[in-house]
Amino acid sequence: MVNTLPKNTIEFRLWGRYALFTDPLTKIGGEKCSYHLPTYEALKGVCKSIYWKPTIIWVVDAVRVMRRIRTQTKGTKPLEYSGGNTLAIYTFLTGLDEDAKEENRKYGVEYQVRAHFEWNKNHKDLEKDRIDGKHFAIAKRMLERGGRQDIFLGTRDCQGYVEPCVFGEGKGAYDRDVEIGYGLMFHGFDYPDETGIDELHARFWYPTLKKGVLTFDHPENCKPDLRKFVRKMSPKTFSTGNVKSVEIEAEELGVVS
Repeated sequence: MVNTLPKNTIEFRLWGRYALFTDPLTKIGGEKCSYHLPTYEALKGVCKSIYWKPTIIWVVDAVRVMRRIRTQTKGTKPLEYSGGNTLAIYTFLTGLDEDAKEENRKYGVEYQVRAHFEWNKNHKDLEKDRIDGKHFAIAKRMLERGGRQDIFLGTRDCQGYVEPCVFGEGKGAYDRDVEIGYGLMFHGFDYPDETGIDELHARFWYPTLKKGVLTFDHPENCKPDLRKFVRKMSPKTFSTGNVKSVEIEAEELGVVS
């Protein structure tokens, strides 16, 4: 398969033993149950752990489910804010490679992800930092290294791993399933530094898995009636005074765009 991606797009394999993709607005309490699919916000967080600067906004285009979906319920003892531990029941997402022989069978979740970055035009002081070739080159280098920061699959309890791949290559568990519809699902947050509005909103949508691929709605295209006001929130302030230039960073890393 020939890879003809534009120079703002990355494709990567994402995997781990367990995942916990939840609605952050309703996950308070002693029980948490994962969605069967990764949320847009969780995958955006993975992209930011690979590489991020306030100059860019990661947009997740699609995710491909590579292993058959399974769930596993476990008792955990998360830390309480007041100190100590409490008993909680978590239903994690895991997966199974059904085609492999028993002795070679792999367990855990596995996905292919395609995402691209766009300019955050709300940070006007960083306009000179909008050099797509250098951001792209650094993002590729960080992806090859497994990410700049630790990778998590929805929560810090679930360690994840990334490596470059070609989206669509290999056999996926749901390639033959024409269409699988899911109910209302959390999509992501509208943050003030990305929208220019001093409010935090949550987005929801109705996802459909088609031949193993979930194509995400762009945040700007999510329906207004499926948005929920969360709270007032002020944007973070970034400028050339507190953000290292991408040109300097690329030079330090020895990256050629």
